Amino acid sequence: MTAEEKKDLIPISVDAMGGDNAPAEIVKGAVQAAREGGVSIILVGDPEPVAAELARHDVAGLPISTEPSEGVVVEGEPPATAYMTKRNASIFRAASAVRHGRAKAFVSMGSTGATIAAATVVFGTFEGIERAALGGPLYGLAPRTIIMDIGTNLDCKPQQLADYAALGALFSQIVFDTENPRVALLSVGTEAGKGNTQVRETTVLLESSGLNFIGNVEANDIAYGRAEVVVCDGFVGNVVMKLTEGIGETLSTDIRGLMSGRVPEAEIDEICERIYETTNLPEAHGGGPLFGVKGVAVVGHGKAMALAVSRAIQTARRTVALNYIEQAEAELNRLSGTVST
Repeated sequence: MTAEEKKDLIPISVDAMGGDNAPAEIVKGAVQAAREGGVSIILVGDPEPVAAELARHDVAGLPISTEPSEGVVVEGEPPATAYMTKRNASIFRAASAVRHGRAKAFVSMGSTGATIAAATVVFGTFEGIERAALGGPLYGLAPRTIIMDIGTNLDCKPQQLADYAALGALFSQIVFDTENPRVALLSVGTEAGKGNTQVRETTVLLESSGLNFIGNVEANDIAYGRAEVVVCDGFVGNVVMKLTEGIGETLSTDIRGLMSGRVPEAEIDEICERIYETTNLPEAHGGGPLFGVKGVAVVGHGKAMALAVSRAIQTARRTVALNYIEQAEAELNRLSGTVST
């Protein structure tokens, strides 16, 4: 690869030590992403195991470099404490690569809390946004319907939900090229006034927000794509996501058991893969972007294997290539009345 060709690549820093299957699957996924093109990879992690995993792959000519780190932030470890005591941990070093201009985005399959903390400290949040949120498509049947929050903030104030509605609408416009995306609140009924206090108070804010707010939707409406942005707090969103994943996994197992010996294995594999991608779209995309921060951070599943890691890196690349952050900040400034606290 020539120096000129390398200039066209988007540099992505990857937390090589984050996730249940690190560093083996993280490195393997990073190598796959580098082969697919469009990115250069900075693998951030413990030098010895990362080097050992790289040695398992033919990386000759691939735009992959490494940066050393010390320690790992494990899931459940308090993010604030981790940041104070483990500044050189892989997730914080991966974020630091963006801060210092060596990367345009970072990707982690590790601790969600630490990833959010790193992104918030490194990038800061958009003006008027109190806390960042995770979101993205959940269903293959509605691949352009964004659900947010899906687990970051378990208790949300109405203004936070209104903020997330604006952020989701912007993402839909910029990344999915949706004109005037429909925004809805997830509730227990579609009728006006249905829902708890949080939903009713958020409704008042969204009705005057200038967004294309269509009211409430129920959980079964999500898969039909009846709104491009569905807003809820992180507790509800995470329950919806995990339930969907569980149904998909159970259906795949049951169908494999029923069809085994009656249908060719290749056909069973195809059917189960379709079910998996329909019910586990975050895994199919590899991860979701962190909304509300002024930089691109993609947060993946702790159980991610190489394919999901590769897809997360490509999700980061596409988000950077679309200048999402710059466009979102400009639009949020225009809609300052919607997202002001």
